[in-house]
Amino acid sequence: MKKLFSILLFIYITGGCLGQNIPYRTGQWNGDEFGNHRAVIRVEAKADAVWAHIPWRRQDANPGKKNIILIDGRTGARVKNALPVNVNREYGDLVFQPVSGPGDYFAYYMPYKLAGSRNYPNAVYLAPEKTAESEWLARNGITPEKIQSLDLKKYSQAAVVEFQSIDEFNSFEPMEVIATAEETKSLLAKYPEARYLLFPEDRKFSIRMTDDLPLRWIQKGPQTVFRGEAARGEYYSFQVGVYAGREDIPDVTVLFGDLKNGASGKAIPAAAFNCINTGGVDWNGEPLKKVIAIAKSKIQPLWCGVQVPADAAPGDYEGMIRVHPKGLPESQVTFRLKVTGEVLADAGDGDPYRMSRLRWLDSRLASDDEIVVPFTPLKVEGDIVSCLGRSVILGKSGLPKQIQSFFAPEMTHLVKDGRDLLAAPFELVVEDAAGAKLTWNDGAVTFVKQKPGAVAWESSRQAGPLSAAIQARMEMDGYLEFKVKMSPSAVLEVKDIYLEIPLVEDAAKYMMGLGFKGGRRPAEFQWSWDQKKNQDTLWIGDVNAGLQVSLRAENYSRPLNTNFYLSKPLPMPPSWFNEGKGGCAVKPAADHKVIFKASSGARTLKPGQDFFFNFTLLLTPFKTLDPKNQWATRFIHAFKPLDEVAAAGANTINIHHANDINPYINYPFLRPAEMKAYIDEAHKCGFKVKIYNTIRELSNRAPEIFALRSLGAEIFSHGPGGGYSWLQEHLSGDYIAAWFVPQLKDAAIINSGMSRWHNYYIEGLNWVAKNVGIDGLYIDDVAFDRTTMKRVRKVLDRNRPGALIDLHSANQYNPRDGFASSANLYLEHFPYVNRLWFGEYFDYFGSPPDYWLVEISGIPFGLMGEMLQDGGNPWRGMIYGMTNRLPWSGKNPAHIWKVWDEFGMADAQMIGYWVPRNPVKTDNPDVLATAYVRKDRVLLSLASWAKVPVMCRLKIDWKALGLDPKKAKLQAPAIPDFQFETTFDPSCPIPFEPGKGWLLILREQIVH
Repeated sequence: MKKLFSILLFIYITGGCLGQNIPYRTGQWNGDEFGNHRAVIRVEAKADAVWAHIPWRRQDANPGKKNIILIDGRTGARVKNALPVNVNREYGDLVFQPVSGPGDYFAYYMPYKLAGSRNYPNAVYLAPEKTAESEWLARNGITPEKIQSLDLKKYSQAAVVEFQSIDEFNSFEPMEVIATAEETKSLLAKYPEARYLLFPEDRKFSIRMTDDLPLRWIQKGPQTVFRGEAARGEYYSFQVGVYAGREDIPDVTVLFGDLKNGASGKAIPAAAFNCINTGGVDWNGEPLKKVIAIAKSKIQPLWCGVQVPADAAPGDYEGMIRVHPKGLPESQVTFRLKVTGEVLADAGDGDPYRMSRLRWLDSRLASDDEIVVPFTPLKVEGDIVSCLGRSVILGKSGLPKQIQSFFAPEMTHLVKDGRDLLAAPFELVVEDAAGAKLTWNDGAVTFVKQKPGAVAWESSRQAGPLSAAIQARMEMDGYLEFKVKMSPSAVLEVKDIYLEIPLVEDAAKYMMGLGFKGGRRPAEFQWSWDQKKNQDTLWIGDVNAGLQVSLRAENYSRPLNTNFYLSKPLPMPPSWFNEGKGGCAVKPAADHKVIFKASSGARTLKPGQDFFFNFTLLLTPFKTLDPKNQWATRFIHAFKPLDEVAAAGANTINIHHANDINPYINYPFLRPAEMKAYIDEAHKCGFKVKIYNTIRELSNRAPEIFALRSLGAEIFSHGPGGGYSWLQEHLSGDYIAAWFVPQLKDAAIINSGMSRWHNYYIEGLNWVAKNVGIDGLYIDDVAFDRTTMKRVRKVLDRNRPGALIDLHSANQYNPRDGFASSANLYLEHFPYVNRLWFGEYFDYFGSPPDYWLVEISGIPFGLMGEMLQDGGNPWRGMIYGMTNRLPWSGKNPAHIWKVWDEFGMADAQMIGYWVPRNPVKTDNPDVLATAYVRKDRVLLSLASWAKVPVMCRLKIDWKALGLDPKKAKLQAPAIPDFQFETTFDPSCPIPFEPGKGWLLILREQIVH
């Protein structure tokens, strides 16, 4: 036995290719105290000092700067007399005193401490410590100053018998165990003519490293044949690793041949293959071509897949995969696929570890021009394009000449006569160097597309040497996009190019965006571009008529948001920004006009240059309010037993992550059976269940994470790395650490904005809706655009009619988020949302009512919502039909829900204080009233914004209410944490405390 041990020890010590024979297993210890990895060192004989050679083969950059903690396996005590020697990425030598004599000792070689916050931690790896006692060092002839020249062979030799990680998820084996420099050099020497090497790899072993070859590949060597096994109907994923061993590779093409079955003569066509790294379909459904550049000595995984037909004959298939790096010889891999008799109806999607879902990245699901509820098909009548409640009259330029809204002030229905929003047509003005306006000659407007959900047109204009080509589209929700390309045929000096939108003054009461917090429009407003601010959009309007204008250009890319804006800020549009000369202004003008003007400033236009003065519009409101649904839908944000949900008074359950059925953030696919069982039981109780799922970040538990990393920054944003230990140890760097759940060690990283991950997201929702039965989505801030939100809506509606989407946002008016008003930032998503929940850091007590109306309530856009921060302000909230939600409650909303039910809110008409014909007003402008009117009674919501206690009287239109003032009484029902029970005479003053109010029931007194 000792002889065998000595042989193995020699193999380990020499660091040869057999060093991998040390097994990798798991153990149990506190990773946040000792780190996630350790070597088990076995001491066979008693000695005062032993030497262990640890061939750990690490991919982290600076092992010598990390501490090693040695623990006695028998006593659990730390071994202080321990001295690391020759620490590098390939191995480390450790001389130590085995205090307890023969036995196992644990060398923890990546210990860290957590800094940062609970949900945004950062693992800080401990620096080496000097713990060895000078007496022990001297006794064993160890001089720290000459440590590198220490003769290790004079000490008894201990063996590394295992490498362990705290669990399999943290293990480096097999794809993160690096080859040594000598092994890599020897490998290249075996293939002296090869400019690059190919390593086909099974999907079970995601290629994780790009800077080091894994030891597994040294053992196997480059392969010209790859074998796989797939079921019929399966999308079979696999990889080909390209190692640019000798030179840079500027691009790579991958070509596939037919897979032929020799027995049947049948084939799986080459068209059934794809490679996600070379291209696919972008989030807009357009073809995407990617360039794959591989730097010298780097590794690029090529993730490929083949869709096996469901009716394919079982048997062995063979074909060729051709990898052609640009400028280099082509290489081939023979692909042999065994097709089994099993048939997978879902292509393998039910098992995320098959990686079949990677094909979802190129999905066009729900990328169509069909409508969704409640929108109606677009109508084109001459020069008028109409959608639900709004119409646009086009001028000869193709720009809007007039915009009308048909929403009633109450926002609960449409009216016959439209309200004009524009005081004059849109103008896109070019001023020459002298300030004179160029005169445009307009061509005809040509409609090039007419679908139920989208209409498109084109037009052109000419002004001297300057031509303008306009491409425009309008969609069912009132979104308009204008792409304006200006091209000069001669040098032209201009003083300014600007967009001017003249608005009817009365229809421009409120404003939000470009750094202006929502509320009453100021008399005048100026704004300039600043990349530190997520600002390129302004909304201006009234409750029942308005528009948002966003300034864009050809380089537009959606920035990050929610604490990460500055990591990927808004790209400045070359046209509108114009090196800082551009800006916006809102000013009053003659004849009761308000002018929005977006200027770009002076510049020289030269032939051969194109300038894109693009802009988008959102016509508001998007839809009528749905108060009946507001009163009926009562949220609880908790994974709780259903009897507890019922007892709380809720009926709509939002399942966040970090629980038994949805454990990992934004990846709700790992516990589908458990999730479905809970939802099925909830449906029996009459409850709806929605799940938390967004695109902003992705859990490190997603099986596809390394495949997605192979796409560069397409899916995940560039960043500084850091964060929790797993991220640092397995992703190395170039990412942004995001939300972390301590109890599950769920560490997410930030997505990069717009990408093919949106296609995957849509397919994922489709899968969960079909297979699990979710009733909608709870979205916590939005990291995707309106196009994706529209697809989300379609997928949910088509699978789960009546599905709900509620959007939550923290107040993003802060430096981290670029001082963006949340409602303005997400306005493009509002058409497809059922409910708002705004949110953390909103000031419900210090904000004026106009801010409530515009930035919190959602009412000017056709939505209603709830409050969050500190439970909200229940008195002011009810002015807008809002309560808080369970269980995030300063006060229990169920008490107000009870009043709703007793009053019969389902049959009430909501008439807010903003409605001119509101039948109940007060004599104090700081005390506002919203009336919920039924045939024989009225629920009055009254709230004070006065800074001191006040008394005020009600001004009641008795005729409009159909009540007899002589018989009417005002009753304040008892509502815990809200008000005490009392009655008031409708003609007498009512007291109001600052920031508070009343819920009063007005009805005729019954006389017996």
